[in-house]
Amino acid sequence: MIATVLLSIGIVFLAELGDKSQLMALTFALRYRWWVVLGGIATASAAIHLLSVGVGYFLGSALPTTAISLVAALVFLGVGIWTLREHFTADGDEDPAPKSLRASTAPFFVVLSAFLLAELGDRTMFATAALATDYDWIGVWIGSTIGMVTADALAIGIGILVGKHVPERAIGIGSGLLFLYFGAATLVSTAAPTVGGPIVAALALIAPALGGAAMLLLRARRPAPSVPDQQSPAPVTDPELRR
Repeated sequence: MIATVLLSIGIVFLAELGDKSQLMALTFALRYRWWVVLGGIATASAAIHLLSVGVGYFLGSALPTTAISLVAALVFLGVGIWTLREHFTADGDEDPAPKSLRASTAPFFVVLSAFLLAELGDRTMFATAALATDYDWIGVWIGSTIGMVTADALAIGIGILVGKHVPERAIGIGSGLLFLYFGAATLVSTAAPTVGGPIVAALALIAPALGGAAMLLLRARRPAPSVPDQQSPAPVTDPELRR
């Protein structure tokens, strides 16, 4: 079982490097406290990998890949639009609200639900299901959960370090554009699996371009903040002061 755990940790950790879930972890680390993000990721990882090893063990990794990939694509597009809208509509470069109170009163459940939806159809889910067909499912579940949490913890650490030197708004806008790109790429590759990688990448660039242009247009149409008129001095009524 120890060998299965170590194998699962290595496979999932390598699969998570550069994956979209690391981008989500980095983005959430800029918004919420790191232990809240890590707790949500750990809970979501344990749940989603329990589901995947169960499917792999009992059904031989027979997953509805097309439907799951479409759901994942819609999730990333939604997260991208949400992130862009929040940062583009901000009045200033700095958010005056405390980090623990931004965007939601229940950040743990925001992170948990986002990762549960995003991990549906992710390559680590399929890898975990495939491992469970040949190895002990408990060891695969433990190892895959540890591997994913470790990889995303690395992204959280990077997000904390980057957030100290780069404006949060710039990182948020960049993350939103990347979410749109990944969502569009997943959608195109799922709808047209025979299309080559360069064409998918080129078509996916349309989504962040349109999203950024739309947000800039909406921001430009917002009415400018009104400046209160300065009050004119009161007329002098005392005849002694008029002299």
